[in-house]
Amino acid sequence: MQKGSVNKVVLVGHMGANPETRFTPSGTAVANFNIATNESRKNAEGAFVDHTEWHSCVLFGKRAEFAGEYLKKGQLIYIEGRLQTRSWEDDSGTKKYKTEVVGSEVTMLGKKTDVGGGSREVNDSSDDDLPF
Repeated sequence: MQKGSVNKVVLVGHMGANPETRFTPSGTAVANFNIATNESRKNAEGAFVDHTEWHSCVLFGKRAEFAGEYLKKGQLIYIEGRLQTRSWEDDSGTKKYKTEVVGSEVTMLGKKTDVGGGSREVNDSSDDDLPF
């Protein structure tokens, strides 16, 4: 690790969609998803305006398998990890970049209820309340 260097991200936000889970040729699970974080800002007139920021996230291994099985659209989650930027060329030869959070920890947030002998996460808000 470089002295004086830190690459750490902590986010609490809502899942934009169910994770897309796949497996590498060697069998490692990979889950990709987006989460939304929200904040209110004052505009020039002094009124509060909501702002939503979208974050691309990726999980590997057991965390990816967990995400694929338990994380659902609209659910509030905590994710901790590091930022990583990757690049590639599209079909027309244009270089593209994507910055994403590579998660090292993920936790479902919200109320738990007992369903069928086990517990699961429940989201209090309906889809109409979410910013997406």
